[in-house]
Amino acid sequence: MPLAGCSGPLSTLDPAGPSAAAIAELWWAMLAGSIALFGLVMTLLLWTFLRANAHPSSPRPKLWLAGGGLVLPALVLTPLLAYGLLTGERLLAHPRAAEVTRIEVEARQWQWNFRYPAAAGGPRMSVNELHLPAGRPVDLHVGSADVIHGFWIPRLGGKIDAIPGHINVIRLSADRPGVYRGVCAEFCGGGHTAMDFRVEAHSDDSYEDRLRELPRDRP
Repeated sequence: MPLAGCSGPLSTLDPAGPSAAAIAELWWAMLAGSIALFGLVMTLLLWTFLRANAHPSSPRPKLWLAGGGLVLPALVLTPLLAYGLLTGERLLAHPRAAEVTRIEVEARQWQWNFRYPAAAGGPRMSVNELHLPAGRPVDLHVGSADVIHGFWIPRLGGKIDAIPGHINVIRLSADRPGVYRGVCAEFCGGGHTAMDFRVEAHSDDSYEDRLRELPRDRP
């Protein structure tokens, strides 16, 4: 099946959250735009072959070529650019009234540390296993203890860099409870290929219960 590669734990075209769905929609829109532009260019190329006997000094072929090189791409690429900018704006972690869960992420060679500061009974920790509340927005504050890493959960949203001395914030949400896979998307040394992590989205009640089972954060 040609579309078999569109699924799987690392597929961006099998979204399980609103951020990933927006990215997948943008990808399909760009694919449709590229097909449309390719079709327009091929039509123009075919027209030039059919008009091969036109006089070289005639202005019409030049006008067609200028139109094909400027007008056609503009008609396709301008809407795609606007759609891409709007999608990117929607993916930003803007402040809003709805409750947003905060989780702190620290990358280091070769593991991921997750801290849950708002857990009942005090902050909790997990290593290489991220727990999320399903159906609620989560702001992940991502940093690094050593080199630059790349935080990425393909089925839930886009990538963000983990940079030493700097915190980047990405907002993600899982549509429903389930298990997903996250990876380091930035080459960070010899252990890079093994630097992945497990993501589990829980219903509201089971999320709080699961956090209680995690070890407390050591000061």
